[in-house]
Amino acid sequence: MKRLLCYLLVLLGMALQPIQAAAADQLILGVAPHTSARIILEMYQPLRLHLEKEIGMPVDVVTAPDFTVFAQRGLQQEFDIAVTTGQQARLLQVDAGYLPLLTYQADFKAVALVAAASPYRRAADLQGKSALGLSPTSQVTVWGQHWLEDNGLKGMKIRYVSASDSVAQLLVAGEAAVGFTSLANYQKLTPELQQQLKILARSRSMAGRIYLLNKRRAGLQKKIEAALWSFAASEAGKKYFSTNRLEGYRLLERNELQSMDRYAAEVRRVLAGSK
Repeated sequence: MKRLLCYLLVLLGMALQPIQAAAADQLILGVAPHTSARIILEMYQPLRLHLEKEIGMPVDVVTAPDFTVFAQRGLQQEFDIAVTTGQQARLLQVDAGYLPLLTYQADFKAVALVAAASPYRRAADLQGKSALGLSPTSQVTVWGQHWLEDNGLKGMKIRYVSASDSVAQLLVAGEAAVGFTSLANYQKLTPELQQQLKILARSRSMAGRIYLLNKRRAGLQKKIEAALWSFAASEAGKKYFSTNRLEGYRLLERNELQSMDRYAAEVRRVLAGSK
């Protein structure tokens, strides 16, 4: 009897193995930390649920403490789908073989913000002051550093913080003279906080948040792309785009990511120095 019971348990275990393996298989959707982890998880919840339904496997949304760690994790192949800014997208494409899928219709621009009540009205007024950025590998921060250099402010001290709303609050509190965020994140601030800030400069349109697929999931590319486009057509997707001022998805233009090579090189330099 004991032998029969053991045999049945072995058969049961063998039968459960494929089910357990299938349940353990999941897609990791990595989103660059353009804002707090809590907001990112809330923001991508509708997409997560839609992908789970359309692809038929669990989807987990993850981020990172900062853009530098996110780039490192992407290069280490930790994401199945990555959503990140153009410079990191180019880095992941060239250095880690990720496959670009699509981006948002809304223009992506970086802005230099100052407190509205401050005396700073032009770049020259910032001489000898300090700045705020998201991390040395954040696209808006790299743009901000080039903007400072182009305006004769090379070597200005930059303090890095975790989220765009933190940049805004610290500027209003007088903790720094200027801060760099994306225009979209500035527009998502509360009206009260926006009124306490002034846009000193803004970038040209750049490759914004790009969706990329890890090459190990290339077999799912058509299914994932179809799921993304059906999400865009759904009521949940339309609400997501409207709430976040993203307008919708679009295909990448030819050579759009190649235009980010200069910025991708800056990310490589920072990552090499952090080892």
